[in-house]
Amino acid sequence: MLVKRWISLSVFGVLMISMGFVIVISERNPENKAIAGLIIILGILCVISAVKRILKSFVTVLMPGPEIAENELVDRIYARRILEKGPKIVVVGGGTGLSTLLTGLKHTTSNITAIVTVADDGRSSGRLREEFGVLPPGDIRNCLVALADSEDLLGALFQFRFKEGNELRGHNFGNLFITALSQVTGDFARAIRESSKVLAIRGNVFPATLQKVKLVARRKDGRETVGECRIREEKGSPIDRLYLRPDDCKATEESVKAIRQADAIILGPGSLYTSVMPNLLIEGIRKEIIRSKAARIYICNVMTEPGETDDYSVSDHAGAIIRHTHPDIIDYCIANSTRIPKHLHERYRLENKFPVKLDENDERWLRQEGITLVKAPIAGMKEFVRHDSLKLSEVIIDMLNEKKKR
Repeated sequence: MLVKRWISLSVFGVLMISMGFVIVISERNPENKAIAGLIIILGILCVISAVKRILKSFVTVLMPGPEIAENELVDRIYARRILEKGPKIVVVGGGTGLSTLLTGLKHTTSNITAIVTVADDGRSSGRLREEFGVLPPGDIRNCLVALADSEDLLGALFQFRFKEGNELRGHNFGNLFITALSQVTGDFARAIRESSKVLAIRGNVFPATLQKVKLVARRKDGRETVGECRIREEKGSPIDRLYLRPDDCKATEESVKAIRQADAIILGPGSLYTSVMPNLLIEGIRKEIIRSKAARIYICNVMTEPGETDDYSVSDHAGAIIRHTHPDIIDYCIANSTRIPKHLHERYRLENKFPVKLDENDERWLRQEGITLVKAPIAGMKEFVRHDSLKLSEVIIDMLNEKKKR
């Protein structure tokens, strides 16, 4: 590992430091003491340089890849130590909203646990679920990539989607990787753990349950819609009630343990009925969140979703969660305060999507429910209207620091 020379250099540096101190103690001549001081300084520089080189040699062997610069190595070690002291945050949800939040949070703490829905039955995940009988890997893959220590070529590979081939078209490489690994190991949870090691993620990703569940929505006109994909696509009568089949599915032990140890539990962001709610319908997860003393935060969506949350305001979103769970499940509600530019507003209007309303009635309702409203400019306005991961994570960390002070 090319460390012998650096060990020798560090020993030489220690000898120089020792010799310098001996001269300082024994000599009375000021000039000799000045020379001894220079010797001590040179010895310290030798030791520092040798230690940095030794660390770099170890890292190069243990983490093969592009050569790491000395300043980058020090930054990585420093960042790792700082992030390990961050708050323990559990994020519950699914879809792109969850992975967006994780991308920002990983820069403030490495004590992150993502509890991810396994009710997805569309696109690549749905096909793999039907053909191989595995749990849908898509949302889990997105979370793994979002928490990866560095978003490099390996992350891009996991997100690569095949555009050609009869069988591979539409499939995502990361989904295929997790599916194959679950077949090799015979354990979906272990496949996620091994994938986490491959991507060197900051934190943990756990499925909400290891049972194969289906999401069922009862509409206000009495009809039932079965399957997450159909619930998203079906228009008409609003959703009245949401269920899981089977309704007695067990939460994963890792998820329950993470909730018990959390400093903060975050619900969302993500599709209300098809990403956030399915996790809360699992009794083990729901009960642990309700009895938790952690800060329970709901992040409201920026835009409504056709077929799910048409004409919903902030209080409608929070109210739907309370109606399906318990009045004490939310302590804080984070809502966007950024105005949507006119050109983006028009583009989304064509898709029947509109900014989630927030007025005095919403604020009054939240106060009555004992929920603290936090209004913040958390939406990004580039090509799409989405949560800004860094702004959102800053708001959350500021809330936790303020709560800790109080």
